[in-house]
Amino acid sequence: MLAVLSPGQGAQKPGFLAPWLELPGAEARLRWWSALSGVDLIHLGTEAGADEIKDTARTQPLLVAAALLAAEHLPLYDVGLVAGHSVGELSAAALAGVLPAEAAVTLAGVRGREMAAACALEPTGMSAVLGGDEAAVLAAIEAAGLYSANRNGAGQIVAAGATEALEKFAAERPELTRVIALPVAGAFHTPYMAPAEQALAALAGGVTVSDPARILLSNLDGAAVVHGREALQRLVRQVTAPVRWDLCMRTLRDLGVTGVIELPPAGTLAGLIKRELKAHGVPEIVTLNSPADLPAARDLIARHGVAPSLEPTPLFHVVVAANAGTFQPAEGLAEGQDVQAGQTVGQVVTRQGNVDVAAHAAGVLTEWLAHHDDPVAPGQPVARIGGHQ
Repeated sequence: MLAVLSPGQGAQKPGFLAPWLELPGAEARLRWWSALSGVDLIHLGTEAGADEIKDTARTQPLLVAAALLAAEHLPLYDVGLVAGHSVGELSAAALAGVLPAEAAVTLAGVRGREMAAACALEPTGMSAVLGGDEAAVLAAIEAAGLYSANRNGAGQIVAAGATEALEKFAAERPELTRVIALPVAGAFHTPYMAPAEQALAALAGGVTVSDPARILLSNLDGAAVVHGREALQRLVRQVTAPVRWDLCMRTLRDLGVTGVIELPPAGTLAGLIKRELKAHGVPEIVTLNSPADLPAARDLIARHGVAPSLEPTPLFHVVVAANAGTFQPAEGLAEGQDVQAGQTVGQVVTRQGNVDVAAHAAGVLTEWLAHHDDPVAPGQPVARIGGHQ
């Protein structure tokens, strides 16, 4: 299986969009998206310096636009999974077919402006905590009155909160850790961003969504999201909720992902995956930073993506598990029976409780793909439904 990943804030570099403007239609596309997002994406991606593109209001739509622009030149129909880090989730949602590209860019513009405004309300920030015992680090962050805003795996947790509390935490850091203040405007992914979440929710209510056409992982818990409306709700909630990229990488491992393409500006997520999954087998990775990298990315998709076929494609829907656990089919439901849209076809038993697995389209249960007490991973197919359109 092949995954396409979209990076988040902090991955940007001055001039990183310049080579993409050489492609036909790229400049016109960016001008259109600039009008939607309220920022000059061409200037920001080619001429602006590091300080200018560090501004949250500018950075977020720039990152979403860059990822979508590059992805237009990939054969996405062979891609099985998409995910994004923080604001990169908007790009991933568009690539999954949940949102139109225009909606993703517009939401990124609002998200960036509103988060920047929330940062200005009081002095807050973020610090990377490297090393140490994970449980001890999390406990120390909570004891300091801070929030665990990002858990990026590979021994990296990001603490966020009031500037004064962060300074005290760094002076009294947990054993065997390093604490590095991050050059960000405020405490992202914490309750300090509540005004931004409310503003984004007001706009998101008018967005038309579709169910994902491929596996879409959520930063909230690493689960595969199967309904478009839920995906949009999670995107809004993510403004104040922690980014659990560690759980997203665990899902990549559980699903047996063998190839990864990181969209521009690429490198950050690839580095995390290499460190986190080195004991389990690192997927083959292409970091897509310029059009010169497109042949390698297309080759990776050809070798790790969905195998092309000239045979007629059966019309069916696949029901997937949203969480990891063991699968329990619904009692009395057998192959050959009719299933209604929204009907529960089984449950995934997890440590936190049972999670319903529902069909998002009507049809005939043609095949169980998971059986009683089978272990399942997020995004793993459990049933095939066909016969109705």
